[in-house]
Amino acid sequence: MSESPAAPAGAVPVPGLRPPTQRTGAKRRIGDVIVHLGFAERELVEKVVDEGRANGVPLGQSLIDAGIVDSNQLAQALAERNGLDYVDLNSFEVDQGAANLIDASKARRYQTIPISFLGEQTVLVATADPANVLALDDIAMATGYEVRRAVASPEDIEGLISQQSRLGDAVEELDDAPEAAAEVIELRDQADEAPVVKLVHSVIADAVRRGASDIHFEPRASDMRVRYRIDGVVMDTTTVPRQLVAGLISRVKIMANLDIAERRVPQDGRIGLSVDGHHVDLRVATLPVVRGESIVMRILDKDAVVMDLDVLGMGEHDRERFNKALHSTHGAILVTGPTGSGKTTTLYAGLTTVNTPEKTIITVEDPVEYELTGVKQVQVNPKTGLTFAAGLRSMVRADPDVIMVGEVRDKDTALIAIESALTGHLVLTTLHTNDAPLAAARLVEMGIEPYLVASGVACVVAQRLVRRLCECKTQVELSKQVLADQGFDVESGFKAYEPVGCVRCNHTGYRGRLGIYEVMPVTDGLRRLILEKASADGMRAFAREQGMSTLREDGLHKIEAGVTSVAEVLRVAGSAAS
Repeated sequence: MSESPAAPAGAVPVPGLRPPTQRTGAKRRIGDVIVHLGFAERELVEKVVDEGRANGVPLGQSLIDAGIVDSNQLAQALAERNGLDYVDLNSFEVDQGAANLIDASKARRYQTIPISFLGEQTVLVATADPANVLALDDIAMATGYEVRRAVASPEDIEGLISQQSRLGDAVEELDDAPEAAAEVIELRDQADEAPVVKLVHSVIADAVRRGASDIHFEPRASDMRVRYRIDGVVMDTTTVPRQLVAGLISRVKIMANLDIAERRVPQDGRIGLSVDGHHVDLRVATLPVVRGESIVMRILDKDAVVMDLDVLGMGEHDRERFNKALHSTHGAILVTGPTGSGKTTTLYAGLTTVNTPEKTIITVEDPVEYELTGVKQVQVNPKTGLTFAAGLRSMVRADPDVIMVGEVRDKDTALIAIESALTGHLVLTTLHTNDAPLAAARLVEMGIEPYLVASGVACVVAQRLVRRLCECKTQVELSKQVLADQGFDVESGFKAYEPVGCVRCNHTGYRGRLGIYEVMPVTDGLRRLILEKASADGMRAFAREQGMSTLREDGLHKIEAGVTSVAEVLRVAGSAAS
């Protein structure tokens, strides 16, 4: 058998593996090992062992059924009994290249999957069946590597196999196609080929299941790279062979009703399809680049959108202030922040809060990302003259109670929005500023008179999105001085959490996102400062005296609560005023 020792003498320990207490010696009974590891008392184990024998149930299953151990503890005991390392696949950083050495069917048959390369000649495999010598021989012959074993639970191994096989099977099928395919098959015919159709659907479905917001198809010299943006960070997923890139691009264009022959100018389209039984919309944008065409798909999954301010991360104090503004009969509510900071989701959450049968709500958006029940939504179309300003003028004549404008981009839109807020309408819109106090100055810069800003704006909400720590996080104690250097005022012994990384979070340490906010109601005192054209610093100081938490202060609250990390708050709010 081409197998290396369980842990070769003198070998450097592999991070993430838990070694046994002894690697040699007579094998002990599994029950004795469970007792030795402290998982259960001997009397209880022996009782379950006897009952299992009487009923003909395998020993390990008897122990799990009785609740003596779970599958991971049983795997640890098997590793200990066989003098092997134990690996928790939820926290081990799996090498994708190693995992793809064998196909899913073989991995399932043997309950074994490669997880890491150890030097140039050895591959580490995770196995739920360490006694299956034939399986190790087969894997060694199939891969050409010597095999070193570590024991993992069957559930963890199956989860990893499923994750690896989703895209791998589709790409493998494509890779088997003739290399001359792109030269002899028309683009439309290629796009309709079953392997291409399967690959495109597999990529989209996998991205939706993993909670991606965007899919990037990026052509390179030898292939096409496929990447997902998950929780605001782009990560590689798979590659498509170069000879099949044209077919994939054409397939996406056909699905989005784009011109497959036009490769010189950018195109925009939309795709609607079903993933796991629910409807998903995708916005598609193509862009001519050096190696061909790049495609970005924005995933609009209404089922995955959270429109509850509490779940979005807005604290109780800020929610009370925001809700008070939402339940006013008039006034403008401005949500500010950079692109991708979740402003539109906050607007939708606000609309959901005020959406009652007694009110008429109209929106003008570019684009309409999600359809809201009971809301009249207008799509901007500059080609026909339907701009934000034109749409807003028309909306005011349609007897609305609540108006939402996707974005204030120019003076005309800003002026109509403020005037609408002054004539008995509740107006919700977004603006690009770094924090809440800068919003008033931005409107004045756009040409809106200070008295209109002071009278028309009811509340400003600034926000950012931070990644939410995965359950695999670890607690650390941070130096007061180090945090002070970063602008955080904390007591000595401040404890926070940092990311670790596991299978559940794709080894990033984060799963999902939430907002950090500063909510600034425009009070009489702030109106005076706006009329006096006070600086943003002056307005910020006054707002803080009245109870406003800044972005960084709200971020610190979420660090203390253990839902995000110091690094995340600094990443998104490092330039925000504290």
